[in-house]
Amino acid sequence: MASEVKVELIHKETIKPSSPTPSHLKTTSLSVFDQLSTEIYPPVLLFYPPCSNSTSTTERSSILKTSLSKTLTHFYPFAGKFQYNDCILLNCPISKVLYKPDFGILCRLLPADITSAQAVTDHLLLVQANFFDCGGLAIGIYLSHKVADASTLSAFIKTWAAAALDLASTTSDHREVLSVEVGFAASLFPPLEFLNTPHRVMEYAIENCRTRSFVFHNSKIAALKSKAGSPAVPNPTRVEVVSALIWKCAMEASRSNLGFVRPSTWCQPVNLRKILGWASLEHSLGNLVGLSIAKTEESEVDDLQSLVAKLRKGTEEFKVKYGNGITGDDACEMFKELGNFIKRDDLDNYCGSSLCRFPFYDTNFGWGKPSWIFTARGEFKNLVLLMDTRDAEGIEAFLTFKEEDMAIIQKNEELLAYAS
Repeated sequence: MASEVKVELIHKETIKPSSPTPSHLKTTSLSVFDQLSTEIYPPVLLFYPPCSNSTSTTERSSILKTSLSKTLTHFYPFAGKFQYNDCILLNCPISKVLYKPDFGILCRLLPADITSAQAVTDHLLLVQANFFDCGGLAIGIYLSHKVADASTLSAFIKTWAAAALDLASTTSDHREVLSVEVGFAASLFPPLEFLNTPHRVMEYAIENCRTRSFVFHNSKIAALKSKAGSPAVPNPTRVEVVSALIWKCAMEASRSNLGFVRPSTWCQPVNLRKILGWASLEHSLGNLVGLSIAKTEESEVDDLQSLVAKLRKGTEEFKVKYGNGITGDDACEMFKELGNFIKRDDLDNYCGSSLCRFPFYDTNFGWGKPSWIFTARGEFKNLVLLMDTRDAEGIEAFLTFKEEDMAIIQKNEELLAYAS
């Protein structure tokens, strides 16, 4: 399908905040969690069906640019070295892309090469608006993980959409602007001097990988919960059961390709805003993410119930250890532990990140809510990203594994019994 879709760059432009940033705010300190975050750009691609009103491509582009400029006054650190690819035209209907999404085409709808670190060097935020000839729209966003976690990304998109909706609306009603705290996290978790030099905290293996999406509908998740429940975890969560099933399938693929079972780890980012429960952190910009790590040591692949129990145990131990507070040294030790696991070649490391319950599907720029959202990186192996389906009841899982592992995972009968 890639050869049938023509993507034409029409305009590229730099967008500045609508109000100049005061001189005393020109420099923003990073927190220790920002320092420890890797220099990657998690992509978000929001697809919107053809709008029913008569808004032209030019008008929609203008609204997106103006509202983005207004939003950057609140999220002013993101304007540093910021580039906005204003207009991309596609000579096909949006349904052609969404019917059977092709990873190569999806990457072309993002504002830079998803696999190239050089393509986004020195830019914190990049955005690309893609206009289909049928009237559909896809908005691609890159926001550096150095300055934003999922909570910050969600807050930024929500604020931008509210500003655009104000401009697109024919009424005089104005949407509430989120109150965001810039630099507050750095005051609580100050940067550490030895981390204040350019370097990668950890390296992820880049191999020949394949990305696939699997959808778990609500009824299938209910059945999976029933199967995965145990005396240890009688009421597992949606994320726990889906993560455990994918972990199990990944271990089975590894065993099939290696001929033996290796121990493994499952790393799950944890939102410290919820763990600490400090109201002051709710709207703090930046990274406030810890790491919960579950492990398998047995010589055989665990069953679903035991894997759910391991995931729950990892989360509960994290809450006990850091629920009353966390220091910069704690954060360093946490990331160091993950780095040590990644360096080992005698075990499999999996990373599962959840965007569930973040309101990405409520993002309305003035032309309705997204019909589909794509978010996945295709170059790092053993990555799993979970997101709510459009109805907020199911889960869509984006899996990236080595080709030989994915070839087995995508045919796993137990996985296909619960996911489409």
